[in-house]
Amino acid sequence: MSNFPKVLAIIPAHNEEDSIGEVIAEVQSVNPRIDILVVNDASSDGTSHAARKLGIRVADLPINLGIGGAVQTGFKIARELGYEIVIQIDADGQHDPRSVKDIIEPLLNGEADLSIGSRHWFNGNKDATLTRYVGIRFFSWLTSRIISQRVTDCSSGFRALNEKAYRLFAEDYPIDFPDAETLIAGHRAGLRIHEGPARFRARNHGRSNLRSWRMLYYPFKETFSIAVMMTKKPVKTT
Repeated sequence: MSNFPKVLAIIPAHNEEDSIGEVIAEVQSVNPRIDILVVNDASSDGTSHAARKLGIRVADLPINLGIGGAVQTGFKIARELGYEIVIQIDADGQHDPRSVKDIIEPLLNGEADLSIGSRHWFNGNKDATLTRYVGIRFFSWLTSRIISQRVTDCSSGFRALNEKAYRLFAEDYPIDFPDAETLIAGHRAGLRIHEGPARFRARNHGRSNLRSWRMLYYPFKETFSIAVMMTKKPVKTT
């Protein structure tokens, strides 16, 4: 590991004051050589202050862009700072940082450009609602069919991307519900995708963004977005 690359952990956060400090501490304990960027998505609480007092770089967004906009902001910053690999980690504590080494390994070995951590390998989605469980299964099936590769957890935001991959998404990234769309867009652009096991936990605090009317809106929006994407000429990476 003496040649460990320059890695940035991107933590998009919206009103995660109660959990952000613990997530940061866990990432640092797993590998202190991983730099951390918190993208504060216009939080109304003390998320930004909680991260800054730990000496962490914070990007404060003036308006709420949603998960896609926050992650894309992180990609743009990583590009400007010259990182070789970026890792996406949720701010609510669901993603266990102990799995970072497993997610990043396919990139270090040159086997993949985009690596996904799946909760289903460890049966870590047992607490999901029936509606969410069915949605994940359906879109994972649809994604698998489109990219001709089995995907069990297309909704996972626990990911690692090499420079080729994150530079692609720094230019164009879905704003709302980006997970399945980015896998399909990445495949069409020629990215090598790998999925492996990752440990997921119950969220420490707060509530999921996928609730109430958004749960009903999600399948229609995602299906439409994927259909539109498939009519466009894919962007090829260099």
